[in-house]
Amino acid sequence: SPLDQTYWNTRWERGETGWDIGYASPAITEYMSEYPDKNAAILIPGCGNAYEAEWLASNGFTNITLIDIAPKAAAQLKEKFLHTPQVKVLCEDFFQHQAKYDLMIEQTFFCAISPVKRKEYIEKAASLLKPHGKIIGVLFDKNFDQPGPPFGGKAHEYKLLFEPFFVMQKMVPCYNSIPPR
Repeated sequence: SPLDQTYWNTRWERGETGWDIGYASPAITEYMSEYPDKNAAILIPGCGNAYEAEWLASNGFTNITLIDIAPKAAAQLKEKFLHTPQVKVLCEDFFQHQAKYDLMIEQTFFCAISPVKRKEYIEKAASLLKPHGKIIGVLFDKNFDQPGPPFGGKAHEYKLLFEPFFVMQKMVPCYNSIPPR
């Protein structure tokens, strides 16, 4: 079945959210704890339960935008962040989004889209970032035996995809991610 709004909303309605670790990714919080600009415009696409946004808001970040295509997820997030004005929740398709950001946080969105859309993802990310904007996050460094999502990949594949649009400053094995990732 296509990985469209209906697919993802059904997963949320059924509680099939196996990607959810229940807290902010340690790799991302460690990076962001050193990020100097608390007013940076931050985008988290395919944000799920947005634990990273909770962490960011509680650590002084003031301009966080969450996007999820699933209406169920977006409704839950709007309720969750009702009294957190620094977090804006949008129920929309990342590929249709129009805005500019300083930073995009990649957690489990890239691995949730079909590999045939990866180049489009990277082009869209580049168009959403301001000059000198960056993507930070975690990508799988393995291929999976079963069909996805999640869809895996290897560092050399990612470099080939990202390098026409981004300067790779650092891509190394993640020492502080959770074991399944």
